Amino acid sequence: MILITGGTGILGKELIKLFPSSLHPTHKELELSEKNDVLKFMKNNRVNVIIHAAALTGVRDCEENKSKAWQYNVTATENLVNAFVTYYPQGYFVYISTACVFDGHRGMYTENDIPHPENFYALTKLLGEFIVKKLSKYLIIRTNFVAKTEWKYPKAFTDRFGTYLFSQDVALGIKSVMDNNLQGIVHIVGDSKISMHDLAKKLSPLVEPMTITEYQGPALTMDMSLDTTRWQKYTLSS
Repeated sequence: MILITGGTGILGKELIKLFPSSLHPTHKELELSEKNDVLKFMKNNRVNVIIHAAALTGVRDCEENKSKAWQYNVTATENLVNAFVTYYPQGYFVYISTACVFDGHRGMYTENDIPHPENFYALTKLLGEFIVKKLSKYLIIRTNFVAKTEWKYPKAFTDRFGTYLFSQDVALGIKSVMDNNLQGIVHIVGDSKISMHDLAKKLSPLVEPMTITEYQGPALTMDMSLDTTRWQKYTLSS
């Protein structure tokens, strides 16, 4: 049985479409930050695969609510991993990480590059990676994606870059990597490095450009582009 966390998120919804028989409890049905809740759930359900996509992802939100970010991104991951070790030590744990674990000073990071977080959100996701590595069979997916819906901001950065994909592209990539039983760290990436503004225009042609000089807030990962030495690259779906 497959457990998908974060099923109400943009990636989680796409994963559920690909794994329709999976368990995907809501936040109210399973509180991941509560150790006993997670242990009880794992004891009562024969889960041998976990796709852990739940996280607090807003950079500003994580910076301003560090205890909440820690609870959602670190404690929740620790609870899942410990429960998995207890009941299904040979299970397959898939952890959805982020390109933001790198500092973004140069871009096109591979699986072999050394992470260096720029903000608290990225730090919590990197700590999650280290927690997952205690398992005997794990897969860490680093990627960078958005929903294929209207851009939700009036502007987008011309000087932030990524090898972006849409959430459905990443979900398909995750399934393919899992079908091939890969383990360790894998980057699921687009085949083109583009600016955030170029990405936004594909969704909302009238979105206006902006640069980092117009931004006020926590440090951002400026170049989120990823490369891969372990897997294929994908074309951003039209």
